Amino acid sequence: MNNAEIVNVLLVEDNPADARLIKEACGGFTIKNEVNTVENGMDAMEYLYKTGKYNDSKRPNLIILDLNLPKKSGREVLKEVKQDDKLKLIPIIVLTTSQDEEDICNSYRCYANAYVTKPADFDEFDELICSFEDFWFKKAILPTCQNCNRD
Repeated sequence: MNNAEIVNVLLVEDNPADARLIKEACGGFTIKNEVNTVENGMDAMEYLYKTGKYNDSKRPNLIILDLNLPKKSGREVLKEVKQDDKLKLIPIIVLTTSQDEEDICNSYRCYANAYVTKPADFDEFDELICSFEDFWFKKAILPTCQNCNRD
């Protein structure tokens, strides 16, 4: 991505403190970005399908997804997104407290692009989120989706 583009991130996180930390860390990125937050899996799907109160939402370039969410779990969101031809190319980083081997394996079976556990230490948490910019927005080449079945 070049510096003129604005990177759109969908943060699916029900913990307000974690959401605030992630948004603050993204605010320090050198790449221009917009982080939109939803607090549960049902709102995440409405956001992605542009329905309900999210009919004007922007398609994200990246999704940061917690697994343990109300209404619809992050596991269900991941599975649904990666089975939808119009959404499946959006990279999804699972960012969760779970270190359970089953959660890790199931996330990758459902085509998560990365699985990362939340550090307990504030500085480590900030450093982790900042590493997303370096890899996902400076090194990785993300689809612009002009011809990728996205609008």
